[in-house]
Amino acid sequence: MTAIETGALPEGSVGRSSDTSLVELGRLLRQQGYRFTTVTPLTHQRVLARNRHGGARDLRDLFGWSLPFDAAVAGPQVLRQLQHAGALQPEGERWRSTVRWSSLDGLLLVHSSFPTQAQDAVFFGPDTYRFARAIKVHLAAAGAVRRAADIGCGSGAGALLIARAQPHAEVLALDINPRALHYAQANARLAGTVNVSCRHSDVLQHTEGAFDLIVANPPYMQDPERRAYRHGGDDLGSSLSRRIVEEAMQRLAPGGSLLLYTGVAMVAGQDPFLAGLRPLLEQPGWAWRYEEVDPDVFGEELETIAYASAERIAAVVLTLTREG
Repeated sequence: MTAIETGALPEGSVGRSSDTSLVELGRLLRQQGYRFTTVTPLTHQRVLARNRHGGARDLRDLFGWSLPFDAAVAGPQVLRQLQHAGALQPEGERWRSTVRWSSLDGLLLVHSSFPTQAQDAVFFGPDTYRFARAIKVHLAAAGAVRRAADIGCGSGAGALLIARAQPHAEVLALDINPRALHYAQANARLAGTVNVSCRHSDVLQHTEGAFDLIVANPPYMQDPERRAYRHGGDDLGSSLSRRIVEEAMQRLAPGGSLLLYTGVAMVAGQDPFLAGLRPLLEQPGWAWRYEEVDPDVFGEELETIAYASAERIAAVVLTLTREG
């Protein structure tokens, strides 16, 4: 059974009844054939700008495009589960859902509604799809995984993909954000994965032992508001990604791998993140591969003061393996 283990969720986190209501809501959506591919925030804004009537006409509008809705659009069952989950907000004479549902590789995953402005928002988007693809490619070539961790799990997408592909593995979904763990646990229950445990952890802080696979899709922006899903620290948002590499290297079993999907601000044609990691990566006993999977993401950030020195932000995947 999916469980939250020590370290337990901090006080104030959402509870089991809310979690059950989200699972029931996901089942209702699945029964009705709901599917939604989540786009970038800028594309989302452009699509919303076309919506002249301003309200949801169906469940995709309600749970995908995060539009306000009349009760008749949701129907009594959906409305009831939203209310029980604490995810229903009044908006004038209409309602708005504070959760959103996205499709990924046969899974249906709950996360925060658009726009993700709250400090504890749980983000899902094109980065999630690229991260998922990198995990699937790695697992297709990997052997058996006995123990795995998804650092900064968010919605739990990475952990669920590993758990489904490696049903005999112990998979830990780790995050510092209680809301992320709440959503990840609901998603694991909805998916029927019994080998995922959700834990409150700062990187690998509340875990023990070695891992055959560690994956991470951490926040990688330098965010003035320091939102948990977005802020990757100093050095143009790369400090958290570097910390994950350093700590994962200490916890990988022989033959174990770290798969890190992150973003890098390129400066004057150079990759400062990779340059800073090379002394670690080139130590004896390690094999690594570094791939730029998208040369230009979140280009709008280049207009901010924090990115005045950057010429582009690239999505990269680092695969680092302890030789066995």
